[in-house]
Amino acid sequence: MKSAISKAAALLTICGILLSACGTNLWGGTDPVPTLETATLPSTSPVGPADPGATATSTDTPIPSFTPGLPTEAITPGDSVTAVASPTGLQSSATSTPVQPVISYVSQSGDSLNVVAIHFSVEPSEITSGSPLSALGFINPGTQLFIPNRLAGTPTTPAQAIIPDSELVDSPTSVGFDIPGYVNSAGGKLTTTKDYMDTVGWLSGADGIIRMSEGSSISPKLLLALIQYYTGYVQGQPKPGVDEKYILGYKNPNYPGLYQQMRLMVMDLLSGYYGWRAGTLTELTFPDGTNLRIAPGLNAGTVALQYMFSKKLNYADWMKAIDPQTGFISLYKSMFGDPWVRANELGPLFPPNLSQPTFTLPFEVGALWAFTGGPHPAWEAETSLGALDFAPAMAAPGCGVSNAWVLAISGGQIVRSGSGFVVLDLDGDGFEQTGWVVIYQHIATKDRVPVGTWVNVGDRIGHPSCEGGVATGTHVHIARKYNGEWVGAGDPLPFVLSGWTAHYGDAPYHGTLTKGDQTIIANQAATHESQIIRKPDE
Repeated sequence: MKSAISKAAALLTICGILLSACGTNLWGGTDPVPTLETATLPSTSPVGPADPGATATSTDTPIPSFTPGLPTEAITPGDSVTAVASPTGLQSSATSTPVQPVISYVSQSGDSLNVVAIHFSVEPSEITSGSPLSALGFINPGTQLFIPNRLAGTPTTPAQAIIPDSELVDSPTSVGFDIPGYVNSAGGKLTTTKDYMDTVGWLSGADGIIRMSEGSSISPKLLLALIQYYTGYVQGQPKPGVDEKYILGYKNPNYPGLYQQMRLMVMDLLSGYYGWRAGTLTELTFPDGTNLRIAPGLNAGTVALQYMFSKKLNYADWMKAIDPQTGFISLYKSMFGDPWVRANELGPLFPPNLSQPTFTLPFEVGALWAFTGGPHPAWEAETSLGALDFAPAMAAPGCGVSNAWVLAISGGQIVRSGSGFVVLDLDGDGFEQTGWVVIYQHIATKDRVPVGTWVNVGDRIGHPSCEGGVATGTHVHIARKYNGEWVGAGDPLPFVLSGWTAHYGDAPYHGTLTKGDQTIIANQAATHESQIIRKPDE
């Protein structure tokens, strides 16, 4: 009888947990921090759309490109853009391209049938290939697709790729890169730049880049090059006209200083990259309101840069910024060498036939938890909907450190532990940029597994809490990366835990877990439909 009463009390308690979910600020910042939905980004141009001292070298390898309307394969080194349409109302120097009924496109890392169809403005059923195509899962990189030329005559962005995905995200090409060493050897103002963070105290310029790169999984080389491009801080003293309060040109009083300015810049990069990945971004809007369709064959890294520059630059300056010979990428090459050489050595970020390893639910057998957050942003609102939230039964609603344990969903090495985060590296090489990585958030300081620990599946990681970012109730937030890219929790590579498969809902945090004929519905209020108890065979 006493046991039955205890179980009933636990059920009532978990039903009373309100809004056990992540907030939008995972970065730490200067109070007050606006929500991402209400933060207003400026439309003023940053200082200096190009670095006049940067030139491309004659040893650069050809940059891959895709020309819409031509029967050529996409992302083929040596291709060149022969026609670039300009947005409505802007003069174009492009030559006309003959309309073709069907074009050939070669799939890239991260492509899925539905999203490719969105990029090319066709139905998935209209895309054909000599290889089998599935409506689910990734299309293997290098697969030739034949697509109706529905966008013929539509003005698009330049179709020439300017940066590979592996140089946009914090991927294997960043392994071994010494951020403090590079900053110090460059000898610019960045060596003496400091920011005060309310959560960690004073950060040097190099420390801020490390923190931003690790959290967002954006390449530190890209961050350094963009800081140099806008300010000159990396290699020398400030360019004329640089506002040291709004150093990257974002005139927002809630985001002063280098670190917070980087945060806004990274938001734009993430929006472009993962918006293109998900098919939710198909056009750019310039500060004057002009719209321009994104060239459908571009890679996500290129779209991220095009999007970021379009948020602050008018069309003419934007074209200068993305020019592969004289724009930002020429400076990038002068600082770090040719990114396409490294990308070709690495290969696609998502290799052919990529599958998730076997993962278990992140809590103990028999313990009562709730599925409080369906697929939602893995890191800030701009990343992929790659995270799931689980909340334990608690004696009282709200925030507190639970006695429940969060478990390792797979074996591996703990490569980061602190500030509410635990990062599990599955391949055990000690690098967060390579292979499968699992990120746990809101892990309490008490009993948190230390960095360097080797764990087996089911080993204890720590206790769920509200530590590490904004949270409305005690829970654990869990997300995946592969080769540095955040992986969405639903299709085409769904998050599967003990056989429970995650599915997207009609909005972030909504969604379901399914296993056979069983369905658990995500709910931040931990309703009965969201409750889950891990079974002995799971």
